[in-house]
Amino acid sequence: MIEPHAPAPPGSPPSWGGSGGPGGPGTSGGAPDGSDGPPGVSGGPPHGPGAPARLPVRPATGRFLVLAGVFVCAACGLVYELELVALASYLIGDSVTQASVVLSVMVFAMGLGSLAAKRLRRFAAAGFGAVEAVLALVGGSSAMVLYAVFAWTGGWGGLWADGPRFLLVAFSLAIGMLIGAEVPLLMELIQRVRRQDAGGAVADLFAADYVGALVGGLAFPFVLLPFLGQLTGALLTGTVNALVGAALVFGLFRRDMTRRARWLLLAANVVVLALLATATVLADDFERAARHAVYGQDVRVAVQTDVQEVVLTGEPDGRPLDLFLDGRLRVSGSDERRYHEALVHPAMSGPRARVLILGGGDGLAAREVLRHPDVRRVDVVELDPGLTRLARHDPGLSELNEHAYGDPRIHVTTADAFRRLRSTPTARYDVVISDLPDPGITASTKLYSQEFYGLLRRLLAPDGRLVVHAGPVAARTRAFWTVDATLRVAGLRTAPYRVDARDTGFAPGPDRTPATSRTPRDWGFLLAARETPELCLDPTAPRPHTLTSPALARDARSASRTRIAGLPPSTLVHPRY
Repeated sequence: MIEPHAPAPPGSPPSWGGSGGPGGPGTSGGAPDGSDGPPGVSGGPPHGPGAPARLPVRPATGRFLVLAGVFVCAACGLVYELELVALASYLIGDSVTQASVVLSVMVFAMGLGSLAAKRLRRFAAAGFGAVEAVLALVGGSSAMVLYAVFAWTGGWGGLWADGPRFLLVAFSLAIGMLIGAEVPLLMELIQRVRRQDAGGAVADLFAADYVGALVGGLAFPFVLLPFLGQLTGALLTGTVNALVGAALVFGLFRRDMTRRARWLLLAANVVVLALLATATVLADDFERAARHAVYGQDVRVAVQTDVQEVVLTGEPDGRPLDLFLDGRLRVSGSDERRYHEALVHPAMSGPRARVLILGGGDGLAAREVLRHPDVRRVDVVELDPGLTRLARHDPGLSELNEHAYGDPRIHVTTADAFRRLRSTPTARYDVVISDLPDPGITASTKLYSQEFYGLLRRLLAPDGRLVVHAGPVAARTRAFWTVDATLRVAGLRTAPYRVDARDTGFAPGPDRTPATSRTPRDWGFLLAARETPELCLDPTAPRPHTLTSPALARDARSASRTRIAGLPPSTLVHPRY
């Protein structure tokens, strides 16, 4: 390799052999015969960090292409991070904890990767190509591997109780180290293209990196997730990552690598691309097989709506229907009537002309409300239109809710419950039914806050009643009584009660419960009003199938014995679930 006569000053391109050197002005050198070096000399790596690269293009063009590569690689890196966060939230639950674990481990690992990459600066081109190939394979396959472990190890229990979480941390650590290793290697490459002051080089590199991260961060929720899904989206991201990394190294810096390094890197990229392409082709079959492993063989509906994954299993004339939302068993056909009767009927003991249901897009709470002939209007506020569409048109689910959405008294609004209540003028509802997921699920926490219950109190008629599903009493006693404390601080009096599940518990706590789990549990409820409400069943109303007044009184006493006094309320800025 031809060395420059003297070091170039900061900010100026190096001079190769003077203005009349090989390749002429504006080129980065090379033998007249087009080989990697002077005649009779094979190409080799630079003799140390900072040695100018022998580019096939002008330095300005080479610098632009390196920054473009930084942009794409940064976008891919952020997609990997978001993919792990989303998958961990879906499969493990408690999205705040999972996001904190994934992001903190990845940032820590990026520091380790940057330190480790210092040893590769002498071979920056080959090192960067190898890092991108490994990152594409690890990041692109991460979603499929995690989903496979979840699906075929019987959920997260037993021997694998902590194994998948360790696997999540391992992927976060590996991907973070590889992303961190990119920065010093890219810094070395961009300086070899055209020497400039370190501050300017860092500014250019980080600008391209951060803008790429913005594009990747927006592409994940708005393009990859809704149109491709998690598995295919991650695999295609890995493919793009591998192609761009290989194109950058082979297109610009091939003369900085030995012939052996070029062939090894080419073989590695071919293997990586072949593996990712094969996995992409098989992704649909894999997802179906994994879904059957999780939910059983009778999956009838599996759709990813704009809000959540909705899976419906069972048959109308066979196994009872089960409804899973983001992997959590939300409705069990064999025991849902016991839950919904306990939720609705105690609140309907009194005036009930106007009823508001928050959540309940499956139509099952509405079914119980509509059994009362003196109900004139039922407003349902549901976030996911895909769920209400399924409840209207799926033969099994519509039969289970007794075609509630065909009743003219039902009026459905697709909206976030909190936002809807803030924008709703003061109304007067006789009954408000809060059929929302457990408060420990991050997305639901604001719907169990003092601020939210203050909005609900404004909507209640003077003698109106509010009933809240507050999660299991036995399993999450503190959370249950925190809901009670929050309602009281919002100006409402409460009457707690619980109902034991007979066959299969559903609507579990914030941690994901495997689809195969059939552990009995209870459901906890809080009946609230401006004055202390009487917990009873209206003898003039249609009689519930599974609930009696003596059983309700007994369940209320059982719940009261678990009371934890002195708990602070949950607020938007200080959630306590």
